[in-house]
Amino acid sequence: MAGLPNMAGMMKQIQKMQEKMAQVQEELEHKTVVGEAGGGMVKATANGKQRLTAISIEKEVVVPDDKEMLEDLVLAAVNKALEESQQLAASEMAKVTNGMMPNIPGLNLPGL
Repeated sequence: MAGLPNMAGMMKQIQKMQEKMAQVQEELEHKTVVGEAGGGMVKATANGKQRLTAISIEKEVVVPDDKEMLEDLVLAAVNKALEESQQLAASEMAKVTNGMMPNIPGLNLPGL
């Protein structure tokens, strides 16, 4: 039974970590990253929860005869934005977990 006080302390630490992680998740919704393609002619903005919030396309790349090029640029910008968003979320969560593995059994880690 000597290990029980340590277990109680560990559970309190885990609870505090979960609370901090929930706070970080909420904050990630308001942080944004931008992915660009075509030298910045197409930009996709995503928040830290991997949600697209905006797409910007310069009129110079809107060429009716080359629809595929525009689709490729949009796809590239969106993928870059989502990748940056995932890296942002992982970085912010690592601050909370002090680099611990993100899949600790029993912890709720939405988005990771």
